[in-house]
Amino acid sequence: MRLGVLLSGRGSNFEAIANSIAQGRLDAEIAVVISNRPSAGGLEIARQRGIPLRVIPSAGLNREAWDRLAIEELQTHGVELVCLAGFMRLLSAGFIRAFSGRILNIHPSLLPAFPGLDAQKQALDYGVKIAGCTVHYVDEALDSGPILLQSAVPVFDDDTVDTLSARILAQEHSIYSRAIQAIVEGRVTLEGRTVRIRESEK
Repeated sequence: MRLGVLLSGRGSNFEAIANSIAQGRLDAEIAVVISNRPSAGGLEIARQRGIPLRVIPSAGLNREAWDRLAIEELQTHGVELVCLAGFMRLLSAGFIRAFSGRILNIHPSLLPAFPGLDAQKQALDYGVKIAGCTVHYVDEALDSGPILLQSAVPVFDDDTVDTLSARILAQEHSIYSRAIQAIVEGRVTLEGRTVRIRESEK
């Protein structure tokens, strides 16, 4: 399956996906990496790995205009599944329609709790005892699409945003590739808002 990765920052989830592919745990290829920020660290990872990349600066472009350029680039590379990896822009309805049911995101909370920015800080400020991360389909609302996989991590009394974020990130790196592989293997079905994943036969 040909993946298109959209990122805005350091690209650690993109790198984890690329590592899963290289290690034979994910039967896919990254067809293109697109960033809206020329300074995104993930671009250097793509360069080092020889993965096609495209920078489409978002400064001065409205959402629809940027999305049209991104759609064209993804379609040019034959992308079948779009994976958001630290992509810090909301996608337009036109983008969602172009890749309907084929856009994934990973979010550092157990959705529907703590959507949006600074989810780890939101969790600490609220005083939860369990935090985690969520792989979900992307729809037109913020962090609201059907949930594929979640992983929980404990919150300790002495946690800071940094320490909690690090534990959550380790789980993000694991479950994102697992969710993609389940789609690749055709084990995912969607019934209403409920995603069902059959056990692997491997």
